[in-house]
Amino acid sequence: MGDCCLSGEDRESIRIHQEIERQLKMDKRDSSRQLKLLYRYVLFIFVCLFYFSYRLSLVFCVTHAAMLNSVIPETVLSLEPKNAEAIKSVWKDQGLQKCFERRREFQLSDSTKYYLDDIDRISASFYLPTVQDILRVRIPTTGIIEYIFDLQTVIFRMVDVGGQKSERRKWIHCFENVTSIIFLVALSEYDQALYECANENRMEESKALFKTIVSYPWFQESSIILFLNKTDILKEKISKSHLADYFPQYKGPKNDADAAMKFILSMYEEQNSDTHKRIYAHSTCATDTENIRFVFEAVKDTILRNNLSDFNLG
Repeated sequence: MGDCCLSGEDRESIRIHQEIERQLKMDKRDSSRQLKLLYRYVLFIFVCLFYFSYRLSLVFCVTHAAMLNSVIPETVLSLEPKNAEAIKSVWKDQGLQKCFERRREFQLSDSTKYYLDDIDRISASFYLPTVQDILRVRIPTTGIIEYIFDLQTVIFRMVDVGGQKSERRKWIHCFENVTSIIFLVALSEYDQALYECANENRMEESKALFKTIVSYPWFQESSIILFLNKTDILKEKISKSHLADYFPQYKGPKNDADAAMKFILSMYEEQNSDTHKRIYAHSTCATDTENIRFVFEAVKDTILRNNLSDFNLG
């Protein structure tokens, strides 16, 4: 009965109010989920550091470490002050710093220093994650995940697959007649070993997978887009770890990220034996939103142009 007495303007005001309330509840739920994920990720990083410190027989202060090591990251709902203080203390420890300096020898998140150097901000009351905080959380893809979105009346279906050896058998035979393949190369992995085998170089394994994909019969009509990712980490790492130590065929200058990137690109291009098949390469930094926005526009244009060409419309 009450609604019958309301004007159209009042009804619209109520609708807008209800929509705002609904959105606020959704935002609160999403924010809570993001915080849990981020806190768990920070503690997971520490678990990895402890594990590899033991493997490397490095000595560090065990008082706070024992407390943190008893925390199960998957069950963490918040970053308690005592845990934040313990993280700060252990992170300053010389033994753990020596472990961090040898991080190329094992699988440690590229974001480790970013989070642990800023633990005061992350553990503060009323902390809200920034875009960078969220972008730097690394969650490995397992299985096959599909994203569908509409851009300028064109429906894009993007399928994300796991790159680890154990994941490939789940997807390598699942695709036929895909329009485009986006292959990500982590430029920073030139001096790192595989998780599955400490004697295998990660970039060599990546090259082998890329060769398999560009040579695969089902992908012969697909455009290949190559992302040379983590340009920021390459620039930081190249001054301390010489590319030629891992790829002796590199004859370029030391400490030159651009020269190193050109060489790495050439190695991947050499995996393509089809002279008529073009590789569309882009240098990317996944945490640089402007860079990714620019590259995405270029990739979108490439996909649309090739699609139109297939139908003799381009």
